[in-house]
Amino acid sequence: MIRVTVPIDVGMIGATGSGAFALATPLRVGYLISLAIREALGTRAPEDKRERTLITTLAGLAAGRFVVDVDGRLFRNPDDVVVCTGSVSLRFFMSERRRQTAA
Repeated sequence: MIRVTVPIDVGMIGATGSGAFALATPLRVGYLISLAIREALGTRAPEDKRERTLITTLAGLAAGRFVVDVDGRLFRNPDDVVVCTGSVSLRFFMSERRRQTAA
């Protein structure tokens, strides 16, 4: 499980004049995955490593190799939108059971 803090979209609050965006922020699953990768690798990880990891992770999600659980809701598409508040927990689950080979 990776827990990430949800950024507040101050620009949207100012543009719409609605404080609702301070309480709940709509974000794409792909963006949440990028936040999770940054959290997992740390801020000192090289930018190219974070980019490679993000590209590989999004390709795996698009290929159906795994699903992402965001606070108890399953997502299979990085373009799906989730309404988040404060922080969210992401879990990654394999779509199929892996075969075990005998050694």
